[in-house]
Amino acid sequence: MQKENIEKEIEALRQKIRENDDLYYVLNKPAISDQEYDRLYRKLKEFEDAHPELITPDSPTQRVGESPAEGFAVVKHIVPMMSMENTYSAEELKEFDERVRKNLKKEEYEYVVELKFDGVSISLLYEKGRWVRGATRGDGAEGDDVSNNLKTIRSIPLKFNENVKKVPSRVELRGEVYMTKDVFESINCEKEKAGEEPFANPRNAAAGSLKLLDPRIVAKRRLNIFIWGLGYCEGIDFGRHTDLLEYLKEAGFRVNPHFKLCKEIKDVIDFCNSWKTKREKLDFEIDGMVVKVNDLGQRERLGSTSKSPRWAIAYKFPAQKALTEVKDIIVQVGRTGTITPVAILKPVHLSGSTVSRATLHNFDEIERLDVRIGDKVYVEKSGEIIPKVLSVAKDKRTGKEKSFPLPKVCPACASRLHSAPDEVALRCENAGCPAQIKEKILHFASRDAMDIEGMGIAITDQLVDRGLIKDYADIYYLKMGDIERLDRYAEKSAANLLNAIEKSKSSDLNRLIYALGIRHVGEHSAWVIAEHFGSISKLSGAGIDELTRIREIGPVMAESINNFFSNKENLNILRRLSETNIKMSRSGIGAKKGGVLEGKTVVVTGTLKNYSRSRAEELVRSLGGNPSSSVSKNTYFVLAGEEPGSKIDKAKALGVKIIDEEEFKKIIKL
Repeated sequence: MQKENIEKEIEALRQKIRENDDLYYVLNKPAISDQEYDRLYRKLKEFEDAHPELITPDSPTQRVGESPAEGFAVVKHIVPMMSMENTYSAEELKEFDERVRKNLKKEEYEYVVELKFDGVSISLLYEKGRWVRGATRGDGAEGDDVSNNLKTIRSIPLKFNENVKKVPSRVELRGEVYMTKDVFESINCEKEKAGEEPFANPRNAAAGSLKLLDPRIVAKRRLNIFIWGLGYCEGIDFGRHTDLLEYLKEAGFRVNPHFKLCKEIKDVIDFCNSWKTKREKLDFEIDGMVVKVNDLGQRERLGSTSKSPRWAIAYKFPAQKALTEVKDIIVQVGRTGTITPVAILKPVHLSGSTVSRATLHNFDEIERLDVRIGDKVYVEKSGEIIPKVLSVAKDKRTGKEKSFPLPKVCPACASRLHSAPDEVALRCENAGCPAQIKEKILHFASRDAMDIEGMGIAITDQLVDRGLIKDYADIYYLKMGDIERLDRYAEKSAANLLNAIEKSKSSDLNRLIYALGIRHVGEHSAWVIAEHFGSISKLSGAGIDELTRIREIGPVMAESINNFFSNKENLNILRRLSETNIKMSRSGIGAKKGGVLEGKTVVVTGTLKNYSRSRAEELVRSLGGNPSSSVSKNTYFVLAGEEPGSKIDKAKALGVKIIDEEEFKKIIKL
């Protein structure tokens, strides 16, 4: 076959595959069988393998990379991706409408109300109708270039449809990558079978998938996307948002059909409320609605604040509740020996995941709720994360429900339980309790402590149960052969864990102090202690009097610290830790005298894009500030990420300054 004919055959195959991708992934109307599709794809691949000089970047065969990337480059968005201001009530929506009316004066306007997808916001760049790159939102101005991963999503076209009338010379589109509920359940099932930690919800699963360095794995995650907006456009002027949505559909992009044009704010509120219950029927998660002024010219005139557009607002749904049954009540043993009752529930889908257990906090709570085995109970996710029992549906009792007796012995070691006169909690005082050992190791390895990636529940259970580790010092004496003997651990995964263990040796002193699990010593107090003493050896020699002279350490914490370092077993563990060359003196960030935040109280809330909460608090401390978990009139400012919760409301009520990450970066000069 002549080269000219080969080129035509290749392009015809590509066009046929693109058409069927559009029918299957975008319109959900498959026209050929999977076998026929695979035949077309294989034929194209054979042609391209024989003629690599004819391969183009937008060929369907180029969606999945051949090998993992080294990392992600950072790219700048042409137009910054702003965050949306949140509302939680009809009154707040009315206040938004009043602001729009006031700023547009006598102009008529209308709203487009859309679903608020609970996924990962991304930006797609096209030039002359051809794919250039895709990036995460990042800090709004810059994001990670995750093009190779996004190309695995077959509902993202690599070029605009041929029949679209006009193609912009350069366009930056906004969309939301998400994972469907059934795919999420399937992946978590596979993870649990492999002894791995399951994803918390579909949003986390989608975000984690986009951060993978191997696009071949990403392709197996079956991610999907909706395109919902425009960042930048050259060559076409859209008068209204609805015009844009119609154009995007014609160009081959996946646009969600569930939106409504509303003239009055009352209609907006009614449409938002209608989706509170209808959302359960969707095969993907939404956590609210987005209200946008439809006219793009009016949007320009309304403008934006430093972080949010004035022409749009998000309406967040209240936490979901569900009715389910208490199948059993069990007790768990924490790392300090605290006994916590947990309700085992008939599995119920709630806020993006299947809930099968919920904490009952303590035995006073069981009595307050009067919850019994067999009861029908209402559960919700506190902050959309932690499942908890709200109340008992006593009208649904049958008389067969059973009360849960107060336990007398530890479920893990059968030691007698004790409770202090001033405490609600029951406690197991046996230092050798296997349940406590596992919890102490998990705490030691956790993200805010020594941050040993891969040291999760499944491997900790195996290591302790097989007698390979008896305390957290033993982690640093593990060898390749020890880990390879475990279920589902081969040479590569064993090497990854050993590398993570080795890396943790350089953690800052405050992390090590927190990791030791000293009762009453949290992240903030660990920092204070590290700053004051500078080393484990000096801390271990401090008496109660010296400890209580430190401003933020009271007598209860001082006694707990003193007791920890008076215990021979703990000192032996510390000696063995020091012999592994783990850092046991202060390094890294230190508090600056005269820092810009010296003496100032700062609250960090919500999900930050570029920092974990503990890292942001470390930076605050490095500038002399005092991180706090609660907002008061003495709070200097609140650093707010996405979904900040009630702390923002309190800050507004008290007139406390609220800043975003961009302003925070300017303060810390990073």
